[in-house]
Amino acid sequence: MAKTLLDIDGGLLEEARRLAKARTKREAVEVALREFVRRRHEENLIGAAGGSSIRWTPADIRAMREGR
Repeated sequence: MAKTLLDIDGGLLEEARRLAKARTKREAVEVALREFVRRRHEENLIGAAGGSSIRWTPADIRAMREGR
């Protein structure tokens, strides 16, 4: 784990802590970073899927899940 000194807006940090239901500022920052990374990965996957020539329908996906 890296120790880093940051100058963060106190009001923004407190709001993040409250919304994340985090007990500490450190926990709030960690939750926010994890959410940011998750969303970026999700956006990248969505972008990559949009570039595919394969178009799956909901019926296709259900059939694959059911093993047909």
